Amino acid sequence: MTSNISGTLADALTTGTVVLDGGMSNQLESAGHDLSDELWSARLLAERPEAIVEAHLGYFEAGADVAITSSYQATFEGFAKRGIPRERAAELLVLSVELAREAAHRAHAKGIRRPLWVAASVGPYGAMLADGSEYRGRYGLSVAELERFHRPRLEVLAAAAPDVLALETVPDADEAQALLRAVRGLGVPAWLSYSVAGDRTRAGQPLEEAFALAADADEVIAVGVNCCAPEDVDGAVETAARVTGKPVVVYPNSGEAWDAQARAWSGRSSFTAEQVTGWQTGGARLIGGCCRVGPGAIAGIAESLRG
Repeated sequence: MTSNISGTLADALTTGTVVLDGGMSNQLESAGHDLSDELWSARLLAERPEAIVEAHLGYFEAGADVAITSSYQATFEGFAKRGIPRERAAELLVLSVELAREAAHRAHAKGIRRPLWVAASVGPYGAMLADGSEYRGRYGLSVAELERFHRPRLEVLAAAAPDVLALETVPDADEAQALLRAVRGLGVPAWLSYSVAGDRTRAGQPLEEAFALAADADEVIAVGVNCCAPEDVDGAVETAARVTGKPVVVYPNSGEAWDAQARAWSGRSSFTAEQVTGWQTGGARLIGGCCRVGPGAIAGIAESLRG
């Protein structure tokens, strides 16, 4: 059941720009939750679901139109490592959508009258490994093997009726090809978002080739980048719009760097809300933030775009 007041997300992208939320993990950590294990924010689906609702609600109140669910690192294989059986893992995947939907209902009850949507997060294979390979790709698996990994989770998330499937932080064009195969026939639109370095995927493929994979995919309503440096966004927006002709989705990190071994962020933030108007001019229609981008930055983005 949709939480929209009216219209689909795809419809909204034809008429204007939609504001995405920011990083789920920094919202939860700022509220005092420990995310130091391999399941990351997905652990709280079982242990502290109300905390996830509050995190989503904080972004809606800041001005976000879309909540990205806490299922990025939620996989059958990852839950199995923690002794969580497959049936319960499926319930937790569905719960991730329901919690975001509940936050939208609460936001509307508080007087927010704009449409609100839920994007079910589907992270890359490397997110399950929790070893930093999500920023490298090249797992040694075939496209067919990656499709078999992703399809069951996608089927469960699609059955929970999100507004869109967020195929996000994809480091490798091979994995994008697998994901595009896996979403066929599910009946839920998707966006495809690469993690990039400069003008290439993290695995080293040219972005023109990587974006082209989605150009003729009817299920895909937007293509772009996330979990990258803000400085990498401008070129990616131009390339994605030119190659695919689709609306562009962008939600970069704050500009700080992630140390996978130390599991900590370092460096300084280079993300500013003012950058988003340039991205919008270039064709971006879904704009938000990823790691280390909190409600304050999202409020600035919303003000810049709606102003």
